[in-house]
Amino acid sequence: MEGMEHTSNADLRTAADAVLARLVGDSSGAARLREDQWRAIEALVADRRRALVVQRTGWGKSAVYFVATALLRARGGGPTVIVSPLLALMRNQVEAAARAGIHARTINSSNTEEWDTVQSEIAAGEVDVLLVSPERLNNPDFRDQVLPKLAAATGLLVVDEAHCISDWGHDFRPDYRRLRTMLADLPPGVPVLATTATANARVTADVAEQLGTGGTSDALVLRGPLDRESLSLNVLRLPDAAHRLAWLADHLHDLPGSGIVYTLTVAAAEEVTAFLRQRGHTVASYTGKTENADRQQAEDDLLANRVKALVATSALGMGFDKPDLGFVVHLGSPSSPIAYYQQVGRAGRGVEHAEVLLLPGREDEAIWEYFASLAFPPEELVRRTLDVLARAEGPMSLPALEPLVELRRSRLEAMLKVLDVDGAVKRVKGGWIATGQPWTYDTERYDWVARQRKAEQQAMREYASTTGCRMEFLQRQLDDTAARPCGRCDNCAGPRFTADTSAEALDAARGDLGRAGVEVEPRRMWPTGLPAVGVDLKGRIPAGEQAAPGRALGRLSDIGWGNRLRPMLAPQAPDGPVPDDVAKAVVHVLADWARGPGGWASGAADAPPRPVGVVTVPSRTRPHLVGSLGAHIAEVGRLPLLGRIEYTADAPRVSRSNSAQRLKALTGALTVPPGLAAALADLPGPVLLVDDFTETGWTLAVAARMLRRAGAQGVLPLVLAVQG
Repeated sequence: MEGMEHTSNADLRTAADAVLARLVGDSSGAARLREDQWRAIEALVADRRRALVVQRTGWGKSAVYFVATALLRARGGGPTVIVSPLLALMRNQVEAAARAGIHARTINSSNTEEWDTVQSEIAAGEVDVLLVSPERLNNPDFRDQVLPKLAAATGLLVVDEAHCISDWGHDFRPDYRRLRTMLADLPPGVPVLATTATANARVTADVAEQLGTGGTSDALVLRGPLDRESLSLNVLRLPDAAHRLAWLADHLHDLPGSGIVYTLTVAAAEEVTAFLRQRGHTVASYTGKTENADRQQAEDDLLANRVKALVATSALGMGFDKPDLGFVVHLGSPSSPIAYYQQVGRAGRGVEHAEVLLLPGREDEAIWEYFASLAFPPEELVRRTLDVLARAEGPMSLPALEPLVELRRSRLEAMLKVLDVDGAVKRVKGGWIATGQPWTYDTERYDWVARQRKAEQQAMREYASTTGCRMEFLQRQLDDTAARPCGRCDNCAGPRFTADTSAEALDAARGDLGRAGVEVEPRRMWPTGLPAVGVDLKGRIPAGEQAAPGRALGRLSDIGWGNRLRPMLAPQAPDGPVPDDVAKAVVHVLADWARGPGGWASGAADAPPRPVGVVTVPSRTRPHLVGSLGAHIAEVGRLPLLGRIEYTADAPRVSRSNSAQRLKALTGALTVPPGLAAALADLPGPVLLVDDFTETGWTLAVAARMLRRAGAQGVLPLVLAVQG
């Protein structure tokens, strides 16, 4: 029996290598699976086991599930279901599968009209691989109608980027936790493969447990060394954002092949893209705000080397596969060494050498803190949400629920997904319902995640400053016991880059970053659900009560004026008069605004009247800053300082919450004093409405409405900063 099994597995190995040859386009038949690749395939196909593969990017995890699929299908197995987090990855997977003669289809939010056809093809045995986005697992129609049939027919389940399952991972995604249900519903003997390149020991153990091991199953865990022999890691500290931009403009053409320039925010990605284009580089922007068609075009251009680089946020992360990617530059440090390892792993998959360079910035930590503030809400807010759902007569949509809880919609939705997986709520047609099941706020887990985030931030500080091997540092962060000095990074082999920048590029960068002025779009529609919180406003804001488009000195998230404004407007920053350099820049913004397209000094036939007065918004935290800014603008513009809107005596504090809650607090909190109202009635033109900062635009919208109702012919908002 043992000899027969050996012969059978030997034949299986031969067949597996043949599939690999087709997959990689090797007509010579010389392609051979790595030993760990074969061990995983053998466990899945011969033994029908569950396996977790933790291997470095570029190791060939996709080859494991494609080869296993071909072998299982040849034995009469059902289709492979791959749960994968990015559509970009899905496109690459479908193309790779076709090379091996494997017919792959996808079910995702962009092809709902094809779902019935895909299911019919599955029933007819015409689909070998079905790729599903994790978000589908939490869609009511998919969860209740498609998923049970899929689980019954599945021949192999693949969980790609499996660290997303784990609360302890750097990229936990609530939708992924739905996989626990699918795993439990799989018929006996259906193999399962989970893969990731970014899991430390704790995440590995957690994912293995969720695969159904529970400490008793014989799931195979294959964990390999995470060194990337093609990568040369470097850190280059430069004095400021202008030097970093100038360095990039001077040296981008020296970097091998084409690559990715990562930034921490959308605003920075757009700024860097515009500057590099001005300096003659062929680059494109790729962020969470990029339209799908433009994303696809950007990916295709990079794959075809029609651009030198994509300037991208983390939206270009898991799943983008370009084997000859020559470099990854980070303009700003990610907050997690695990996320950093994953992003740099995009480079050097199919080339002998790739450059990896980190250019840390002083704005990094403020950006880390902002994203950390979006963590799981405190228990009080969670309980309030559950109470609202419990009292509701039926399902509540997000727009209906949002006004009743002090959470923004994106954060509310993420919280509900976690509660859904925990069994406390359920997503159904029409919205969300409470299940009535008991639920415990896992304080220990959320506190641990917060501590872990702090520890990861500290690790990134240490990575940037270490004098030891940088690759070894990252490997140890991932609990890689094979970590050794790489001999290639700047600390092992000496610096590969100098801080030299040309005077011309530096002047251009300073000019670009010092350019002030961002348009502030006015609010034109009231948010839905205001009547539910006692505010009788809905629909479109009447044109005669709206603010006009305004201006801000800069965005808090950009790397130009954002770096100047961020510490000045931080919650703990002291109040005081507007600094001279900031006041001077605001005057330039006003001048550019006046002369620009549609400005009152532009000479255009439809140009609005010149502002004829200044009004300030009340501030509990920075009254001196706002007051002095308004006075300075009035003095320079030779305009009367008409006064300020006031808080009423019993005005509540306005929390930084969702739109409905902000408007509820603002309603009745502001008043136009009689003296200001009298002054407005006699003015022949619009007023400038001055504030320090706008995040949602609702304070400006409410103040503008009050001023217009009091007689102002127009309201032009002017603020120091916008969030975004």
